[in-house]
Amino acid sequence: MITSVGTNISIARWDAPFVLAIKQIQWSIIAVLGMIVCYAIPFRIWRRYSGVFWFLSLWLMYLTLLPGMPKVYGASRWINLGVFSIQPSEVLFVFSVIHLSKKLHEKDISKRRAFFRTILMYALAFFPFVLQPDYGGAILLFVLMMGIYVEAHGWAYPLTYGGALGAIMFIPLLFSPYRMARVLAFLDPWEDPRGKGFQIIQGFIAFANGGLWGVGLGQGLQKLRYLPAAHTDFIFAAIGEELGFVGTSLVLVLFICWFAVILRFYVDFKGTITGTLLWGFAISVALPLLVNLGGVLKLFPMTGVPLPFISYGGSALVMMWARVGFLLGSIRDGLSEQKA
Repeated sequence: MITSVGTNISIARWDAPFVLAIKQIQWSIIAVLGMIVCYAIPFRIWRRYSGVFWFLSLWLMYLTLLPGMPKVYGASRWINLGVFSIQPSEVLFVFSVIHLSKKLHEKDISKRRAFFRTILMYALAFFPFVLQPDYGGAILLFVLMMGIYVEAHGWAYPLTYGGALGAIMFIPLLFSPYRMARVLAFLDPWEDPRGKGFQIIQGFIAFANGGLWGVGLGQGLQKLRYLPAAHTDFIFAAIGEELGFVGTSLVLVLFICWFAVILRFYVDFKGTITGTLLWGFAISVALPLLVNLGGVLKLFPMTGVPLPFISYGGSALVMMWARVGFLLGSIRDGLSEQKA
């Protein structure tokens, strides 16, 4: 799909048709190698030094705020390393799962102390998200951390305090014309079909063109400057046009199978740190999946979250496959602990 929808972009930027496809193949190879490394290193080592990795990822988040860092659509979310750029938030999400799961399973920790420890971790990460700005990322991290806490210690504190904190987070939305424009476009995209509602409407047209079987791989028209970000945020709509309802259903079935495998192991490890880790990693993939699909299908306002494992991108793809390595490693160590 990257090859199909990225051809015209590659020609426009580099005067060659397959540049994006080649770059994605390179990143895929790096991602799979990263998965192997994350699995090969015993997970107890990742868990032991999770605090170091988490603070390092947090430090990278603050580095994005330094002058001279690259900006994409006015947001400083990247660190330029010369040969390539990385998005530190992707690293932070992964190590937040590992470190928070570890902290919530410390010996004799109370529910109250565990909750405020969760809030403290979130508060430290909240400020760089807001300053970048990446408000969608801040919300996703909040939901992820609350979800991990609920799995380990129940709903009591999140229902009591989490709702109030979540409401406070939405206050900046009222004072941000850009974010309010996205919300208004979500509510009625046809009010401004050539402006704020353009992306959503073009996505609907792509799905309508595809019908049941699609117009054929490489034959889509919406990617030709009609559907913005067809290789990233709106790649699901591009799949809908070229491969139809059958193609999009197949994508969803693959994700369902992926989560079903995790659920099978989660049932065996429920109540342990391994169970919390599996739960956290599953949520860290489910959240961007639901937000991306919801934005494309007009169920949620668009937030610029890529489709996991499928959208074009380097650091996001690498960290998605790193999750797979960590999942396999945590299951391996969990099984070893059960035998012991």
